[in-house]
This record gives sequence, C-alpha cells and structure tokens, in this order.
Amino acid sequence: MSHLQYCDLHCCVHNIGGKEVCYERVGCFKDGLPWTGTLSRQLAGLPWSPEEINTRFLLYTRRNPKAYQEISAVNHLTIQASHFGTDKVTHINIPGWNSDGKWQQDICNVLLKVEDVNCINLNWINGSLEYIHAVNNLRVAGAEVAYFIDVLMKKFGYPPSKVHLIGHSLGAHLAGEAGSRTPGLGRITGLDPAGPYFHNTPHEVRLDPSDANFVDVIHTNALRFLFEFGAGTINACGHLDFYPNGGKHMPGCKDLITPLFKFDFNAYKEEVSSFFDCNHARSHRFYMESILNPDAFIAYPCRSYESFKAGDCFHCPEEGCPTMGHFADRFHLKNRKPNRAYYFLNTGALSPFARWRHKLSVKLAGNNATQGSLFLRVGGTAGRTGELEMASGTLKPGMTYTRLIDADVNVGNITSIEFLWKKHWFGHSWNKLGAEMVIDVSGKYGYESIFCSQDITEPNIAQILKPC
Repeated sequence: MSHLQYCDLHCCVHNIGGKEVCYERVGCFKDGLPWTGTLSRQLAGLPWSPEEINTRFLLYTRRNPKAYQEISAVNHLTIQASHFGTDKVTHINIPGWNSDGKWQQDICNVLLKVEDVNCINLNWINGSLEYIHAVNNLRVAGAEVAYFIDVLMKKFGYPPSKVHLIGHSLGAHLAGEAGSRTPGLGRITGLDPAGPYFHNTPHEVRLDPSDANFVDVIHTNALRFLFEFGAGTINACGHLDFYPNGGKHMPGCKDLITPLFKFDFNAYKEEVSSFFDCNHARSHRFYMESILNPDAFIAYPCRSYESFKAGDCFHCPEEGCPTMGHFADRFHLKNRKPNRAYYFLNTGALSPFARWRHKLSVKLAGNNATQGSLFLRVGGTAGRTGELEMASGTLKPGMTYTRLIDADVNVGNITSIEFLWKKHWFGHSWNKLGAEMVIDVSGKYGYESIFCSQDITEPNIAQILKPC
C-alpha cells in the first residue's frame, strides 16, 4: 500500500510536523519529529491501522496453562467469560520483530508454576514482519495495550498498578508506548530493548523510566548496530539497568570476526543470524531462569564493566544490591530518582546461567617455592563448588593469592574450604605446599569467612581447613 493510498483510506491530515493519521479507539499518530529522525523511518511512513496489525491478547492461567483463551478489550465480554482473575497480577509478554513467540510461551509456563497469575502473550505479528514497519507499527500496538488496560480498569475495576509488561527488543519500546499512555502502570521489564532507530532518541520514542512505576532493563547486546554488531540499545532506559557480562557479548555466543576469515559469505549470513539470536535472546533466557531462582543474578553497582572485572565494586554497598530479572522489584531502592547506576554481573555460557561471586584469598605455607596450580573447593549449607583455580605458575610460601571467582553453585552459608595444589610435571616432588589461611568474602552483604590450618599437605592431596 503506497503512502498516498494510505492517507486516502484513513483520516489523514497535513501538519507542521508532517502527516497525521487517526484511528478510532487508539488515537492519532504523526510522522514528524521525534518519530521520523532518520530517512528510513520517513520512507516507512505512518503506522498501519489496528485492523492491519491485528494485535491479539492470548491468556493463560493455571486453569488453562496449555491452551490460550483469546480475549479482547473491544469485546470486553470475552474477558468476563475467560479465566482472567481480577484478584491476580497480570504479566503481558510482548515480542519484538518477527518473533515466533516461543520465549513468551516458555515464560508463561514457568510463571504459572511459581505464581498464580494472569499470563498474557501479545501477538502483533502482522505488523512486525519487517523491522522498519515494526518500528512505526509498535506505536499502534502499544496504544492497543494501553486501551486493553484502560478497559480492565473501567469495566472490571482492575488497577494498572497490577500490570507488568515484559517486552523483548522492539517489544520493550512497545511496552514503553503503552506505559506512556497508562498512568500508574505497575512495571515494565525491558529485555534488551532494540537499538536500531532508538539510539539516543527522545524519551517519547523509546522506553524510559517515566513509562511505569518501576522500569528494569536487561542489556545483552547493547552496541551500535552497524559498527559493533549489536541489536540492543546502548542507552540506559530504566530505574535499574543491568549489564550482564558487560551487556555487549554473552559467553557461549559466537563472535562475528572469526567466520569472516573463511570467506564463505553464505555461511556468514547464517553466523550473523545466529549471533543476534544468541546474544539478543539471552535477555529473556536470563529472565526465565530468574523466575525459578529468587537468589540468583546478584548485580553490583559500578561505573564500568572494566571496574567491575577489576574487583573495584565488590561487595555490595550499604544499601545492598538488586537481583536481575523477575525479582528486581524487591530492591528497596528500585525507583529512587535520579538513579543512573549501572549494575553488572557475570553469567555462565550455558544454562543454568546464574553465578555467585566470591573474593577468595589464600595464604600459602610450605618449604620451597615451586611450580604448580592452586585450587579451592568451597562448601556450604546448600552445596559445594568444584575446583576453583586460584593461581598457576611459581607458587611461593608466605605469599597471599587473591581472586574474584564466579561460582556456578550457590553454596549458602559457608561451612568448609578444601585446599588442593597440583605440581607441574617438571616440579620437584619433595616440595610441599599448604594453606595457612583462606578468607572468603561472598553474598549480597559481603559476609567474611576465615578458615585456618597449620598443616602442610603432601602434593596432590586435598587439605581440609577449619574455621579459625
């Protein structure tokens, strides 16, 4: 449909900012600034009609966890006849560009196991098949979500404060559009909000903290699109912005440089698709995992990821640390203003992704410096880690070796520490090493555990330390 035909079929007027189109129920939309800040957006024209986009609301509850009920604000009797519970919190999962919706279904499945809620999957696939059209059409789909919430309030007395919008990629900005039209909206979670056409745009265009009582954001591919290969926005856009692994590239996802040297450009296209699917999608995979584990994904405020990796921001400040994901709203300072702290954490390369940070220091005892590697195992009331490598190379008695380690097990309260050293093949077998003291600092509040021993172990034999 051409731009002129589009204007002929709908109420379209010229104004100083460009053209404007109005639709019954969802209002008017113009194509001038700030929405058409690029040539591509201008060429895409005005957003399509609600009928063309066909935004659908698919409800799952514990009474119908597998088969959705389609409900509609246009015919509110469908809501009345459904299993929608006015006494329950409502989560609306909003996909981005050309999504198959699988992540939405996965999140509903997990949510309903943990909480008795209304879980709604939004479908606006007709309007999101092509990225540039989706960028404009999300405004109409967002207005549809706002209209739906308004009907819940006016027809059923359901407060907007009980609504939580969870949007991935373009869906995060769609949630922002809905929130900007809904006073008192409870929460928006942005899962790697889309970057292309949203970098450094005014708050009217993108997700921002004013769109809900609480806005939390997980950045997993936050780079400038054409220059550094990123699908997410680099801008902080919530009350709490989380940058796992620095927020740019996720461990376990392929890079885009190595495949270039193969000179197989058809294969490279597949690599590019896989790259974006992996990094961009980690945001909703992290979120889903967080639902099942309220104590996972502790995040630390820091000025940069480099400072975080250097250990400058461990442990949590006096006010504590939030957890990334579903339970971020438990943080007591979640919506303080202004709050532009960036929150960092590390994850694993494979699921389960959660990691628990320890600052471990070991003071060596022994008879001679020797070549080898040091390891610790940390045990607690909830589990035990594997071997955590502390140092490798020339090991000197009397020296203290310190490392920040992200363990893949939440051990709970620490009850035991084991010391192990392994000599390198060229080491002298008569050299012995042991741990005189080990200090572990871990947890949200930096709890310190100190373990001691005066014994020197034989090579390759584990030494169990006792609390000092």
